[in-house]
Amino acid sequence: MKSALWKVSYALVVVSLAAPLMAQAGGPGELTAGVAVVDITPPQGYRMSGYFHERGSTGVRDPLHAKAIVLRQGEERAAAVFCDLIGLSLEVSKRARKLASEKTGIPASNILLAATHTHTGPLYFGALRKHFHDLAVAKHGSDPHEKVDYPEALVNKLVTVIVEAEAAARRVRVEAGTARQTGLSFNRRFHMKDGSVRFNPGVLNPDIVRPAGPIDPDVGIVLVRDDADGRPTAALVNFALHLDTVGGTLYAADYPFYLEQSLRQTLGKDFVLLFGTGACGDINHIDVTRKVRLKTEAIGQTLAETVRAALPRLKPVAAPALAVRGATVNAPLQRYTPAQTARAHKNMLKVGTRELPFLKQVEAYKIMALEMRGGETIPLEVQALRLGDDAALVGLPGEVFVELGLAIKRASPFRTTLIIELCNDAPGYIPTKKAFAEGSYETVNSRVQSGGGERLVKAAIRLLNELKRRSQ
Repeated sequence: MKSALWKVSYALVVVSLAAPLMAQAGGPGELTAGVAVVDITPPQGYRMSGYFHERGSTGVRDPLHAKAIVLRQGEERAAAVFCDLIGLSLEVSKRARKLASEKTGIPASNILLAATHTHTGPLYFGALRKHFHDLAVAKHGSDPHEKVDYPEALVNKLVTVIVEAEAAARRVRVEAGTARQTGLSFNRRFHMKDGSVRFNPGVLNPDIVRPAGPIDPDVGIVLVRDDADGRPTAALVNFALHLDTVGGTLYAADYPFYLEQSLRQTLGKDFVLLFGTGACGDINHIDVTRKVRLKTEAIGQTLAETVRAALPRLKPVAAPALAVRGATVNAPLQRYTPAQTARAHKNMLKVGTRELPFLKQVEAYKIMALEMRGGETIPLEVQALRLGDDAALVGLPGEVFVELGLAIKRASPFRTTLIIELCNDAPGYIPTKKAFAEGSYETVNSRVQSGGGERLVKAAIRLLNELKRRSQ
């Protein structure tokens, strides 16, 4: 019964939120866009993601959504979906893109599926899910946390939201630009007095020397207006800050929920926020110089004020030139001996306990994740989407270090370049070569070998330069 009610509820959301954008599509050469939203909140009791211990959900703080935008210009079509999830499994991503392509004609390579990385969503894939699931089955005969097939339902919903957005396409005007936001994001890796680099060493820690890296203060904005009346209908907002500000056992979309609610106060109740998380593998909201921690609602509202103030300064994409390019980087995976893998299997039984140091738990989980992947390399897909001569976005897989995103922006030939992480796959952290040499949590939890991130940067810059040349 819960599963049936769940499916009915998301169908109603699609209809009510897609309807305001439904109109006749534009002619050849004109840019059209459609937006749709579905509810992807699992039933209460489903296992939650985000940490190294098991949590069953006890309710909903705010609903989880998948929000799609489909863009069309002439024969060119593209889609992007932004999901309130910690990540998208490669299996779900591949199936959803393939089925959506079959239903809409949008090439699968032109479909970008991104996760916001909220730590208060479902745990439905990966080595931790498998570990907790296997323990539950051994104890109960079945898994009480998995009373629905969430991956299957998620695939269906992703396909549905793309189909609905494609059907909702109408003539639009697009504006793009960036704003600057400080005081919300902080590099969480620090040089310590003992010469080490540590992540999250604690507030007011006297052994902190300095941050080990920068932040990215840019807030990228792409605003979509109805061509007929100029009304803002949707916006893609891009900011590099980890979505781990809530905690607890209630489903929550984290600070983008409050960002959207605040923007709706001035842009209308039907306005849709598409939030693309920036490269923030080493960025969070904790200011180690203060005891008081930033709250979720305040982060969202502050970002909304910054976006609102920037709207009059956005530049029109006067000559839209929609195009998508992609590339695959085959990055070498980290390798472990059979003995190390066997030890990791045993150590998984201590994950979520105090019987094993935290980083040893992380390493065991990572080795299990590598075993599930198989092979010696991992295909990391890079996507670049051009809106016009001065605006483009890049989709990258994994939790990408901020320095890598900044490197792409610095080299980009486009005035406005949005970098979106956790697209189409969730292969863990993508640190820099420098970070690998320094060590600490993110490198222990990374699947790729040192240099994989720099390969992504090189591929992204090449794609952006190709798109720029073809637009001239």
